[in-house]
Amino acid sequence: MRTIAIANQKGGVGKTTTAVNLAAALAEKGERTLLIDLDPQGNATSSFGLQEIEGQSLYEPLLGEVSITERILPTRLHDLFFVPADLDLAGVEIEIARMPDHLTRLAQTLQVLRDDQTFDYVLLDCPPSLGILMTNGLAAADEMLIPIQCEYFALEGLVKIVRLIERIRESGANQRLELGGIVMTMFDSRTKISSQVVTEVREHFFYRVYDTVIPRTVRLSEAPSFGRCILEHDPHGIGAKAYRALALEFLRRHHAAAHNSGAIPPVIPSAVERATESRDPVEQP
Repeated sequence: MRTIAIANQKGGVGKTTTAVNLAAALAEKGERTLLIDLDPQGNATSSFGLQEIEGQSLYEPLLGEVSITERILPTRLHDLFFVPADLDLAGVEIEIARMPDHLTRLAQTLQVLRDDQTFDYVLLDCPPSLGILMTNGLAAADEMLIPIQCEYFALEGLVKIVRLIERIRESGANQRLELGGIVMTMFDSRTKISSQVVTEVREHFFYRVYDTVIPRTVRLSEAPSFGRCILEHDPHGIGAKAYRALALEFLRRHHAAAHNSGAIPPVIPSAVERATESRDPVEQP
């Protein structure tokens, strides 16, 4: 079982869209996939039309009161399962913060799934903040996938997130955590800046940046309002094709990594800082 935290401390970058649709595309490929909504706002939950369900979040499992297996729900898609979020998760941050093992509560919660290899992949849709829930997501994950919007300030937000990865590793809470990849989202082919940002991020992060770029489309934006992922809402559109391509690239990378004895070295924060400080300004469209 491989656990992937999909996170970015900045909101509005396509994080939940990527979590929901990548999970759906992996399940479509026959990978037994669990998506966990860690965001109290519950946007991933709404994307599956489950916003009316209460008492099914990770609130009690994180406190050790019930097993996570009691909170896993099936979805309309074969091989895709889901743990929804609700407002109770906002309060659990305060309660977890008082515990001596506050960094590893989620890792302990997921251990039962690791022990019996219930799923091939567990995707964590982390909240857009640097709080307890996001930190727990990174402490429980094998790797982090960062969606970045194709905009002028794309690189700046990476500095904080990479520093957080290093802090998690150095604290001993999760020394196996890696920066698994960066996904460029909301690409607009009509603007010059989108292409410039993609080129610039690839110059600094090389193979960590996925070749697949997610376009900005109306269908992707409206799918959650219908309680459906893009594979259900517009299965033949460019958004669905992009996430299917992302899933294939994701699987190729992980199958290749499984046969590679060397782990990908972590990104050093100073390298990211040099990249953001020395870069030439991106020309505005």
